[in-house]
Amino acid sequence: MTVGSVPLNTGAQLPLFGLGTWQVKDETELTVALRAALDAGYRLIDTAHLYQNEHIIGNVLHEYISSGKIKREELFITSKLPFVAHAPEDVHDCVESQLKALQLDYIDLYLIHCPCPFKHQDGSLLPLLQDGKLVFDEVTSHMDTWKELEKLYNAKKLRALGVSNFSGKQLQELYDQATVKPSNIQVECHIYWPQESLRALCKKLGVTFTAYAPLGSPGRKAARPDGVWPEGDPLLEPVVQQLAAKYHKTAAQILIRHLTQHGISAIPKSISPDRIVENISTFDFNLSDEDMHALDTVPTRTRLFLFDFAVGHPLFPHDDVDTATPRSGLRLH
Repeated sequence: MTVGSVPLNTGAQLPLFGLGTWQVKDETELTVALRAALDAGYRLIDTAHLYQNEHIIGNVLHEYISSGKIKREELFITSKLPFVAHAPEDVHDCVESQLKALQLDYIDLYLIHCPCPFKHQDGSLLPLLQDGKLVFDEVTSHMDTWKELEKLYNAKKLRALGVSNFSGKQLQELYDQATVKPSNIQVECHIYWPQESLRALCKKLGVTFTAYAPLGSPGRKAARPDGVWPEGDPLLEPVVQQLAAKYHKTAAQILIRHLTQHGISAIPKSISPDRIVENISTFDFNLSDEDMHALDTVPTRTRLFLFDFAVGHPLFPHDDVDTATPRSGLRLH
């Protein structure tokens, strides 16, 4: 399956489809999933320091590159800076540890995972807790962190820079001040939370757009079973089911194609080899303009991920880009 791409402002090409790896820490499960994905034609792999699986991904990438199955330049690896490593003195060592885990000389796209920095314990990047809560880093600004990332970009350790879970206002402020302009933003995006205002800003700025939870992340509640999660399942939306029958595709394939036809890169997570192959099999058909409009205008508007741990932080992103649903907080993906 040939996957389309969109150009970054660096000149590189961002695949419109890839494999998300959030919540997958089991070495056997992730190894099987990655092999299935790479064999099926996936070239974009999305991970993060927070996911605690970069070393597993690194082993599989080394296997495929060293055997000649895949060339390094054919791959597009995205990873992210944890919220406890925003302080300038922590950025370089964190990135170097991620490169070592991934067994790579460079990362294709590197994102600030969360707009809110927190403190870490002495001698490690484990979060510092006080009375059971994360401790805010109220000193480090986005530009403090970004300037360190720019040094790693200039050293060619990071080939493109971006952000995740930032608001439109925060993205604009960073863009205006940055020497190396952000290339990408990764946020929750699906038919229930289409991020239209943020997407319009990104188009204006020339920033590419990546959707996490493109299927609504049906397994999201496993991340914290005792947490409060908004209800919503785009896979069961009636119009999605109707279009799946019309095009002889699955509901997941309809949701993925809807995003990629908009030029949005989608990164659904799966550990099932069959689902992994199914999810990438979406570039052999196009939704009609009428059907795209039907998906664009689904009446439900709700976030499925909330970031409540960061409420009260001075850099908490208060300006919602889609305001149909009140924002009660954030939960990091």
